[in-house]
Amino acid sequence: MGRRRLGRRFGWLWTAYAVSAYGSGLGFGALPLIAVLALHAGPAEVSALSAVGPAVGALIAVPLAPWVEFRRKRPVMIAMDLTRFAVMATVPVAYFLGWLGFVQLLVVSAVVAAAKIAFSAAGGAYLKAFVPPDDLLVANARFESTNWSSLAVGPPLGGAAIGLFGPVTTVVADALSYLFSALCLTAIRGREGAPHPTGKGTVRAGGLLDGWRHIMGHPGLRALYLNNMLVSGLIMATEPLLAVLLLRRLGFPPWQYALAFAAPCIGGLIGSRLARRTVARHGRHRVIRTVGALRAVWLIGLVFVRPGVVGLLTVMAVQLAIVINMSLYTPVLATYRLEHTPAHLVARTLSAWSIGQQASVAVLTALAGLLADVTGPRTALTAAGLLVLTTPLLLPAATRETADGRT
Repeated sequence: MGRRRLGRRFGWLWTAYAVSAYGSGLGFGALPLIAVLALHAGPAEVSALSAVGPAVGALIAVPLAPWVEFRRKRPVMIAMDLTRFAVMATVPVAYFLGWLGFVQLLVVSAVVAAAKIAFSAAGGAYLKAFVPPDDLLVANARFESTNWSSLAVGPPLGGAAIGLFGPVTTVVADALSYLFSALCLTAIRGREGAPHPTGKGTVRAGGLLDGWRHIMGHPGLRALYLNNMLVSGLIMATEPLLAVLLLRRLGFPPWQYALAFAAPCIGGLIGSRLARRTVARHGRHRVIRTVGALRAVWLIGLVFVRPGVVGLLTVMAVQLAIVINMSLYTPVLATYRLEHTPAHLVARTLSAWSIGQQASVAVLTALAGLLADVTGPRTALTAAGLLVLTTPLLLPAATRETADGRT
């Protein structure tokens, strides 16, 4: 079977996504690493950086949702790329001038998080506007594959770059990737139609909540939303805990820390490439139920991490299992979400989804950090691993198979 072609416009959009993703892969965990290595931050501070920044970013993104909805999406995406480039560039400048502080890292984290939400919302709406419904799963699977391949390649190179050139090297690469992404988006030809508000679709106070109203009023989306908030929040809450455990308690060098997360990302290529044929063979509902449950059962394995090669292999094995299931599940979820959201609500729905997820990550990361500060990172990892085992109970008993938001 030949590779499905999605057109030149998608090619440039995919290239922009890839450039940005590989830059972020190089900068994987850059701000927590800078906090640990350059500012000598402890578990609570590292967790605060991973929690407070995204939480504030989510709050900033709330009023951006209707603003994104009623504007042409490509200029919004370009503006968000340039915003991320500008704010990330302040980190190496401040570092070399000796002005870098923890508060600046918090501000950078918040602005980047808000811009990411707005960019993703605009990108999802833009994708739905020109990719045929039958090709949405293919497109989302390609984005997912690119994301995981960037995480497989980027962190080892980033870890080596940090060792050779200093802790802010990967931040420079990440900042430049947003600039190149913006240039790729400007290369897309064809005029984008101006969005037209539908019904009460205007920028009003109530308009900020329209995305949540749509999600919570749709049984399938509501169940998937609540499940995804908890799964993502609990998995991401372990990242700063592992940074402290591996780098400070168990004495792993930065390159091994990066390798422990990068090598398993190869599994993302496997899962994302299987998504379309798995749905075709087993049906979307079975994939959502089965794979959605499987992605939650592995996290508890991180509790058993020990020093040395065995510990490194334990982290890699757990991460590989999580990544394979996540990369298969995510494009199916993303496609279902687009299919069941009317065109005039896509940006607000995707914003609401991202804001809820960011808020969940922030809250659970902060709680995990506080628990780790009192009891140690291993106890906090145990709590996260046990809690995530309950999340399959939130998966929907059934999912609607109709498209385009029809109920």
